[in-house]
Amino acid sequence: MGAGIAQTAAVSGFEVTVVEVSDALLSKGIGGIEKSLARFVEKGTITAEARDGALAGLRGTTNREELADADLIIEAIVENLGVKREVYSALDRICKPETIFASNTSSLSITEMLTATSPERQRRFVGMHFFNPAPLMKLVEVVRTILTDDDVYGDAVAFGEACGKTVVRTTDRTGFIVNRLLVPYLLDAIRALEGGLATTVDIDNAMKLGCGYPMGPLTLLDFIGLDTTCAIADIMFDEFREARFAPPPLLKRMVLAGLYGRKSGRGFYDYTDPKNPRPMPLV
Repeated sequence: MGAGIAQTAAVSGFEVTVVEVSDALLSKGIGGIEKSLARFVEKGTITAEARDGALAGLRGTTNREELADADLIIEAIVENLGVKREVYSALDRICKPETIFASNTSSLSITEMLTATSPERQRRFVGMHFFNPAPLMKLVEVVRTILTDDDVYGDAVAFGEACGKTVVRTTDRTGFIVNRLLVPYLLDAIRALEGGLATTVDIDNAMKLGCGYPMGPLTLLDFIGLDTTCAIADIMFDEFREARFAPPPLLKRMVLAGLYGRKSGRGFYDYTDPKNPRPMPLV
C-alpha cells in the first residue's frame, strides 16, 4: 500500500519521500514503483514524460529525520496500534508543527493513534484510507476525528482529489464506510459455505452473476488475505459487540492452518496453478 500511495502522489505531481525500515525493502518498493510505471506507459495510461517526472519527484530513505519538513505524512505500516503509536510519537518530535499526519488504516481507531502525539498535533490528524491497488482504485476515505481542525480536514480532502481520487468523507468509527458494510457480507459468505448452503464456486458465481460484482466474496477474501480479514473482524467485533462482525469458526481455523489466500498459495482456492485456481475441500 505504501508503494502504491507513493506512486499515486508522485504521478499527481507531488514531491514524495518514501521511508522504509531497511535498504532492502526500500529498493524493493522503489523497484516495484518503477515496474508499475513502466506497465502504465506500455498500456498508454500515462506518457513516458509523466513517468519520468514522477520518478524525478520520488526519493527513498531509511532515515525518519528526513521527514522533518514534510507537509503531509501518510502512514501505511503494519496494522498494529502499538507500533503505529510508537511511530507517530517519534514523528511528532521530528516534524514541523504544520505537518498533517494521516493513517491509511482500514480498521484501527484514528483517535487512539493521535493520543500518542502532542495536543497541537492532534488537531492535525486524519485518516486517509486508500484502496488496493492504490494507483488503480479511485476511492479514498478521508476520516475526521472529534479533534480534527476543519482546515486540516479540507486540506486532506483536497490532496485526495488532487491525486485523482473520489473522496468520501467519514468519521472515526471502526471500519469507516467500506469495511463497515463489506466485512459482514464477506463473513456471511463464509458462514454460508460453513453451513452447507452451497459450494465455494456456486457462492462466488451467485454473487458475481446475481449482483454484478467483479468477483465473488470468497475469491475476494483470498485476494484481501484471510489473516487480514480475521484481524479486521476481531477489531470491529471488539468495537461493536455485534454477532455480524464476529469471525466465523471456519475463518479462524483457516488462519491457524496458514491458509491466508493468494499470498500463501491456498485459501478458499488452491493457487498452485494461478490461472486455474481450484476450490479447497474445506467443509
